[in-house]
Amino acid sequence: MWDSMSDSGRGIWLLLITLGVGGACLYGARALYTWWTGIELPSNLLELTSGLIRGQQPRAVAVLALLILLTGFAGLVAITRWRHRGPRRRKRGDQVARKAAARREVAVLGDRAVASQASRLGVVADSPGLPIGRMVRGNARLFSSWEFVCLMIAGPRTGKTTAWLVPRILAAPGAVLATSNKRDIVDTTRGQRAQNGTTWVFDPQGIAGEDQSWWWNILAGVQTPVDAVSLAEVFIDSQRDPGATKDAYFDGASKDLVAALLLAAALGGRDIRMVHEWLTRPLDDEPVRILERAGQMMTAQSLRGMMNLPAETRGGVYGGASQTMNFLLNDVATRWVLPPAGATDDEGVVIVEFDPQAFVVSTDTLYCLSQEGRGSASPIVTALTVAVIEAALEHAKTQPGGRLALPLFVALDEAANVCRWRELPDLYSHFGSRGIVVDTLLQSWSQGMSVWGEPGMNKLWSAANVKAFGGGVSEDKFLQSLSTLIGMEYVDQVQTSSSRQGGTSRSVSVGAAQRPIAPVSELMAMPPNRAWVLASGAPAVYVRTIPYWETKKR
Repeated sequence: MWDSMSDSGRGIWLLLITLGVGGACLYGARALYTWWTGIELPSNLLELTSGLIRGQQPRAVAVLALLILLTGFAGLVAITRWRHRGPRRRKRGDQVARKAAARREVAVLGDRAVASQASRLGVVADSPGLPIGRMVRGNARLFSSWEFVCLMIAGPRTGKTTAWLVPRILAAPGAVLATSNKRDIVDTTRGQRAQNGTTWVFDPQGIAGEDQSWWWNILAGVQTPVDAVSLAEVFIDSQRDPGATKDAYFDGASKDLVAALLLAAALGGRDIRMVHEWLTRPLDDEPVRILERAGQMMTAQSLRGMMNLPAETRGGVYGGASQTMNFLLNDVATRWVLPPAGATDDEGVVIVEFDPQAFVVSTDTLYCLSQEGRGSASPIVTALTVAVIEAALEHAKTQPGGRLALPLFVALDEAANVCRWRELPDLYSHFGSRGIVVDTLLQSWSQGMSVWGEPGMNKLWSAANVKAFGGGVSEDKFLQSLSTLIGMEYVDQVQTSSSRQGGTSRSVSVGAAQRPIAPVSELMAMPPNRAWVLASGAPAVYVRTIPYWETKKR
């Protein structure tokens, strides 16, 4: 309302407020003086004021009124600082916050708007949404809603795990799926998340030193040729080196071969290791016979055709397929996706089966850990991540409004290393409307491009309802684009000119000039626990992200 007033309207309101506050202080001073001295003073404030001006009333009353005013002001300041207590240490570059969006301009991220959205969606949670942080300008809390998907780009040691990801995991009311190449997410969130439900740690590489207590049937979701092709693509994409050249024929044929063998293994009741075994025996027609008995004639015919290729061509196709499935040679990793020999392991630990369909309607937590390099389990981790998300999409179809009643929070930390899912950009805009809240975290723009290419990365960026930049990146092109999105400010520019022709004259002109609110140099030098946040339909806002241990103190 204040911003919409004219200057004259604001002046009238300020005058009325001043008179009201001054009158209240004077009335309080009169009452205090009368109580202390027993001397009655005029109760009419106009008469009392006139007497003070003329010197007809004790000047002590005016002094008391001034003291009351100063005390009230000091108390107001103290209360304001107490309400907004917490880590408000100014950091380099914080002065830019006054040029960024004000609270009313990012109301879509405010607690009221987000809480209202949660009520509309029927989401009951301790937090109105997933915490983003506090505005550096004004200290207001900001949240992303239960139907927003987010993308954060931040370099190492910028606080993206401790001050972004962990608080959001802890705030999620429903199931949580988190990927990572480190154990820190497990260590910091497992204890609290265990109070909500079961915590499942998928650790085929031993990153967190987790003993296996469960397994997942990686072929359970393979029932049709489409399912098999999807899983084959996950395996291929999760291992393809960035910038690797592609062969239209051999790559396509190898994918079809892997898909056919995956379908044969699933329909024949075999485990996934059988796929690699068949690849070492190109003339073994057992998978063909399984497919024929299952009524998958077209897939069987295609597989037989690849088996009957000329030896050299067949060797190239089978060689490419074998390379895709080489991760099955890691016995330590593959045991997590194979049926256990018994109900318990050698130490008596019960081995249970993980069910993605049951997980997405629970309040459990699934941690998927993987690292790049020799013995990487990223194909398995990616496949499990995709299986959970697809189970959530299928379940959402059966629910009122086509969305999960309790949102599934998916935190794809180190997404470019741990979860190279080619279809992610295409599905991103679809997730929020299904009750699947996804955070994708990358260390740089180029890291995302290496996985999804420039079109895919642009699509991912555009589809994100909330875009966050946490610093630690030195990519000039990306930072220049981000600086443009943050916006420009207008500053007065004074120009002077002088002339000595026929005498001396000098002119001064004042004009407005534009300059970036956040220049590239400032974006490169952002301190930890600071972020620029751009939400759909709102200008950029400068945010202080809050580490999880400071949130616990409140």
